[in-house]
Amino acid sequence: ARHVGVALPGRVRLENFYVPAGGDIPDAGVNEKFAHKLQFFDEMINWSDQISAPSILVGDLNVAPLPEDVWDHKALLKVVSHTPIEVEKMDQLMGAHSWHDPVRAQAGDDAKLFSWWSYRARDWEASDRGRRLDHVWVSPSLKKAVQRTEVLKPVRGWEKPSDHAPIIADFEI
Repeated sequence: ARHVGVALPGRVRLENFYVPAGGDIPDAGVNEKFAHKLQFFDEMINWSDQISAPSILVGDLNVAPLPEDVWDHKALLKVVSHTPIEVEKMDQLMGAHSWHDPVRAQAGDDAKLFSWWSYRARDWEASDRGRRLDHVWVSPSLKKAVQRTEVLKPVRGWEKPSDHAPIIADFEI
């Protein structure tokens, strides 16, 4: 499943998504994986527009939307995960429910913020060529419930790690 949702106490929903990565070629006309990713976003936008309960959305959304969410904005504009069409779809998704991004809000607008570093980098930490592909968003009514967020970057350095670092978000609900 690419989406699992559960009801939490207090009428709050937790929605966990995995957006398809999209392959290597950012052209829906020649890459069916990229076309599928864009279609998945369209379905998420439609779903998001229908939400009525206060919700927390988490997951690997496979898009780094802001220039500060990638190690080199200009170099990655034609790389899947940071292309203008993906960023536009993510903006539409955020707008469909007026989602709030507490991880970015707490880090600050200008801070470099990554949750993913490629396995291909020999020294991923020194080069710090990351992307923020993992997200935590909240409904507007839960904005003040977020107490703290943190990307656990040291976990990426563990033996046999994921290429993603976990994100922690503490809530007072």
